[in-house]
Amino acid sequence: MPFTVTVSNLAPTTSKETLHDFFSFCGKIDNIDLKGSEAVITFDKASAAKTAVMLNGGTLDGANINVNSDVPEDHVDDHTTHREGEHHIDQAGSPSVSDKPRAGIAAEYLAKGYLLSDQILNKAIEIDNKQGISTRFLAYIKSLDKQVGERAIGTGQTISGTAQTKLQEAQVQAEQKGYIKQATDYYTRAISSPFGQKVLSFYSTTSKQAIDIHEEARRIADTHRAAAAEQAPTSATTAGEAAPAATAKDKTV
Repeated sequence: MPFTVTVSNLAPTTSKETLHDFFSFCGKIDNIDLKGSEAVITFDKASAAKTAVMLNGGTLDGANINVNSDVPEDHVDDHTTHREGEHHIDQAGSPSVSDKPRAGIAAEYLAKGYLLSDQILNKAIEIDNKQGISTRFLAYIKSLDKQVGERAIGTGQTISGTAQTKLQEAQVQAEQKGYIKQATDYYTRAISSPFGQKVLSFYSTTSKQAIDIHEEARRIADTHRAAAAEQAPTSATTAGEAAPAATAKDKTV
């Protein structure tokens, strides 16, 4: 069954590539049919279409866009059930987009330089509050918490359960053991960092404000820049000049 959204009132300059870059944050796109100022985007999952609708009323390429879908609000998301110990990870090593909290997806938009209004950020928070955070994603975060804790501190230890007085020492140990540099997954690197407990809290609770999404966007951008600098130390100057999180692009939402 196809899950589609209709995006109307598009700017004349908006292309299929622009639409793909923008809406891929919502989930896997199967097809984009662009005709004039309107496009029909087909996603492979209902959750992706519902996430896209979250962006209704925003602007893209200077145009105030409308995003609508026939997927009902009460449609059961694809990730609401899972077997014990099952963690769906995509090819990049991160959780499937459909598993991520909507607030986390909004943070990724900001980290890439798109502008999201507080109205949209609050909508993302509202969706998370209403639907909760997928059990699959929570299981994934919990497993990372334990993996990082055991490698940095010892058997049976977790980052979330580490007292603040010992947290810095644990994270220094994780860095000395090369665990952070070995990690290619954003969440593993983030939990291993000095703001690990904040990251765990952001992705495991629905109690958030718009400012929390902005802070997570900054963490995402900083972590990605640090990873890029480690992979290409000779390009440190270039990496240091990368645009900060939430820097305005010519495309805003």
